Amino acid sequence: MAHLRSRRRLALAVPVVLSLTASLGFLPAAATAAPQTASAEQAADAPTLAYVVNTEVDRRTIASVKRAIAAAGGTVVISYDKIGVIVVHSANPGFGGEIREARGVVSAGATRTAPLTRAGTTDEGAADYVTAAEAARTEAASAQTPGSEPLEADQWDLRAIGADKAAKINPGSGKVTVAVIDTGVDDTHPDLAPNFSASQSANCVGGKADTSEGAWRPYTDDDYHGTHVAGEIAAARNGIGVAGVAPGVKVSGIKVSDPDNGLFYPENVVCAFVFAADHGVEITNNSYYVDPWLYNCMDDPDQKAIVDAVNRAQLYAQRKGTLHLASAGNSNHDLDSDAIVDDSSPDDSTPVTRTIDPHECFDVPTQLPGIVTVSATGVHNLKSYYSTYGKGVVDVAAPGGDRRYQLPDTPSKDGRILSTMPNGEYAFLQGTSMASPHAAGVAALLKSKHPWASPAVLQTLLKAQANNPGCPESYDQDGDGTQDATCEGGDRVNGFYGFGIVDALRAVK
Repeated sequence: MAHLRSRRRLALAVPVVLSLTASLGFLPAAATAAPQTASAEQAADAPTLAYVVNTEVDRRTIASVKRAIAAAGGTVVISYDKIGVIVVHSANPGFGGEIREARGVVSAGATRTAPLTRAGTTDEGAADYVTAAEAARTEAASAQTPGSEPLEADQWDLRAIGADKAAKINPGSGKVTVAVIDTGVDDTHPDLAPNFSASQSANCVGGKADTSEGAWRPYTDDDYHGTHVAGEIAAARNGIGVAGVAPGVKVSGIKVSDPDNGLFYPENVVCAFVFAADHGVEITNNSYYVDPWLYNCMDDPDQKAIVDAVNRAQLYAQRKGTLHLASAGNSNHDLDSDAIVDDSSPDDSTPVTRTIDPHECFDVPTQLPGIVTVSATGVHNLKSYYSTYGKGVVDVAAPGGDRRYQLPDTPSKDGRILSTMPNGEYAFLQGTSMASPHAAGVAALLKSKHPWASPAVLQTLLKAQANNPGCPESYDQDGDGTQDATCEGGDRVNGFYGFGIVDALRAVK
């Protein structure tokens, strides 16, 4: 998946809220467009769109805004009064412009460029499943290491960060939960069932949490991404399959992917952050970017509203004690550069090519304040060829795999990450989507050791235990004589690895 940073990642959340709130334009501002009134004929033919309306946080203002929403032809789906975010559906083509003029509205905008629909599923890409023959070879190799899981010989990533040794000292506490905000988690998988927390799981699609039995599970076997991520974090050491970085902690699933197209719309993610916070989740993993925009620019009223809504939700969770980790992205973009070409947005209709400044246009949620940004490495502890990076943007790095240039000496010799899949299966995937859960697992080990650590303290501890290889002398991966990316910084902090590659063994010592 494509995923993704502010120029600077600060450790203390409260001061950041004030400064970044002002700099990103979250304070009330004049509407950028005059209200438009749609004719009855236009309204009848118009598609229904979803919106987020962000208000001042007080009871009277929110009540007033709700009346304005109804007057503008909108229907409230759910209102998160404690953060001033209202999810709305409307078929009025001028709804956005009209509601932005209402008293008490800070920002408002459409969360998608395509109309709401109700059918279909999506194929999220190819994965290489482990065959019976491959499993037999790996099991034979793993059997030579006492105490290892049957497929652990292919888990080079665990050894790379000392997670295999850490598990013998402290596998993590069952009082710590990592919520996987993703495509759903198959909690019936034998490696996930022992550590799954159903009471902290939900389906947040549409912006409202559904906690009915199994609502958090993937729609189809093709929605395997969240199950893979969950296994990387907390697959149990139970003599079955693989092991997670923190095999003793709990994992939950909060499903946010749309059933029609697999996209992660803003209202779903707002719901997920609020739900996680209200249900005592200590850590969330976010291996995605909020659709439909890879980068949300603050001079666009719709995109500004998306940034505002998601930021309010994730800051609410931080204030309640939840640390967020997120993937840096798979575009090999330098998020500390002056310009990036984005030709993939919007991804729910027809993309347009635009050049953006990553200091003014933000990848959400991973460029939001207080969120830990994770880049990906391969078996040689070198930045993966696809991994997005950036000095002052990436916080830490973790194994995400690199099948092209960094291959391990394992039974499969596959440079990607082996983890759980729906229906009790296992497969290899690579991406910063895989790096972030490794860092989340280490954060869970740190939280297990330091249960009273706040999100800010936990982030500081995570950076402190990391090992930084420093910038490589050359990053010409394909050998064509041209640098494939430029690493800025020194041995302590740099754009490829932030403060370094996470270390599970150091985390538990």
